[in-house]
Amino acid sequence: MTGFLLLIMALLLLIGVPIGIALGSASLLVILRTEGLNWLIVTQKLLGGLNHFSMLAIPFFILAGEVFSTGGVSSRLLYLANRLVGRFNGGLSMVATLAAAFFGAISGSSSATTAAIGGLMIPSMEKAGYDRDYSAAVVASSGLLGIIIPPSGTMLMYAVIADVSILEMFTGGIIPGLLMAISLMIVEYFRAKKRGYGKSVFEVEEFKHKKKASVIFESFAALLSPFIILGGIYSGVFTATEAAGVAVLYGVLISYFLYKQLSFKSLVKSCISSGISASMIMFLIGAAAVFGWVLTVQQVPARLVEIIRSVTDSPYVVLLLMNLVLFIAGALLDNVAAITLLTPVIVPLVKSYGIDPTFFGLIMIINLAIGQITPPIGMNLFVAANISGIGVERVVKHALPFLLVLVIDLLIFTYVPQLVTWLPSIVGSTPLTPY
Repeated sequence: MTGFLLLIMALLLLIGVPIGIALGSASLLVILRTEGLNWLIVTQKLLGGLNHFSMLAIPFFILAGEVFSTGGVSSRLLYLANRLVGRFNGGLSMVATLAAAFFGAISGSSSATTAAIGGLMIPSMEKAGYDRDYSAAVVASSGLLGIIIPPSGTMLMYAVIADVSILEMFTGGIIPGLLMAISLMIVEYFRAKKRGYGKSVFEVEEFKHKKKASVIFESFAALLSPFIILGGIYSGVFTATEAAGVAVLYGVLISYFLYKQLSFKSLVKSCISSGISASMIMFLIGAAAVFGWVLTVQQVPARLVEIIRSVTDSPYVVLLLMNLVLFIAGALLDNVAAITLLTPVIVPLVKSYGIDPTFFGLIMIINLAIGQITPPIGMNLFVAANISGIGVERVVKHALPFLLVLVIDLLIFTYVPQLVTWLPSIVGSTPLTPY
C-alpha cells in the first residue's frame, strides 16, 4: 500500500496537481483501499493538523512581510547597507547582500527578499558597470537569507509540524544566516577585484533632500522589528503567535506614520495577498498532517529507520545522507512543499539516531534555502532573471561560485553544530545537544 500511496502522489504531481491536493488525494485513496479505515479520518486529521494556536502566527508573519515590502522599508535598508559596506571594492554587490540580510530579518521570505532588493539593486549595479548576469546572481544568492535569518515563515512551519520550540528555531538561524552573508560578501569582494568592479555609490532619489541622520534613524527603526519579536518572546512578554501580531502592528505604524508610504488601499491589498498565501500554506500543512498519519499507519518511518540502520549506526553518516536528500529536494521542490512533505518522514528517523529535531530542522531549512539557487527549479534564479530581463541559464552560470561556498557553509554547520545550537541553548529551557 505504501508503493500505491507514493505512486498516486507522484502521478498527480507529474500532471500538475497542486502538492496539497496531491497529498490529500493520495492519502484519501489509500484510506479507502485499507480495510477498517473510515474516509472521514481525512477531515479529522486535516483539521487536527491545523488546530494549533501557533498556526495563527503564519498569516500574521506573512502580512508583516507584505506591509514592510510595500511600506518603503527596502530603500532605507539599502541606504543603511550602503553606508556600512559601499566603500569597499565591489561595494554594491555587498550592499545587495547586506540589505538582503536586513530585509530577510523582516520579510521571512526568500523570493520576496530577492524581488524587493533586486528591483532596486540590479539597475543601480548595471549603471555602475556591473554585468547584468552577475548582478542577478548576487541578488538571487543573497535573497535566500530571507528564510534563514529570523523571523522565518519556513522555520515556523517546521516548528509546528515537528513540534519543536519556535523561539529555538528562530534564534538558531541567526549565526548561520550572518555567517552565510559574510561568506557571500567575501566571494563578492574577490570576484569584484577580478572583474575590476570598484567603489561605487548607491543613490536613492527620495533621500537626496533628506538629512543623513534622518534616513539612518528610519532604517534602524525598520531593523528594530526582529529585535522586538525575539526580545518579546524571550522575555515572556508575548508568545510567538502574539509576536507575529505585534510585528504587523509595528510595520503598519512605521510605514504609515514614519515613512508615510503605506496607504489604506495598499494595506487592503497586502491583507488580500497575505490571505491567499496563508490559505495555501495552511491547506498544505493540513494535507501534510493527513499524509503523515497515513505514513505512520503504513509504518513507513519505522521501515525507513530499519533500512538506514542496516546501512549505518553513525549519526554523522545519516546527516550526510540527509543533506544529500535535502539538497536534491531543495533543487526540485518549493521550500514550503518540501517542509510539509518531508518533515513527517525524516524527523522520526533522525530522532532514532539521537539527533535533536531542532538542530536538524535548522540544517534542513539551510539546505532548502540553498535550493532556492540550485537548478533546475531554484525560485530565486527565476525571480532575479525576470527582474533583470535575461535568461535564467545566464544567472545560473554566475551563481555557481556562490552555491559552492554556501554548500561548504552547510557542511560546516552540520559538523560544527555549536554554530547552530549555541544561541538556542541559551534561550531554551535545556541545553540543545545536536547528536
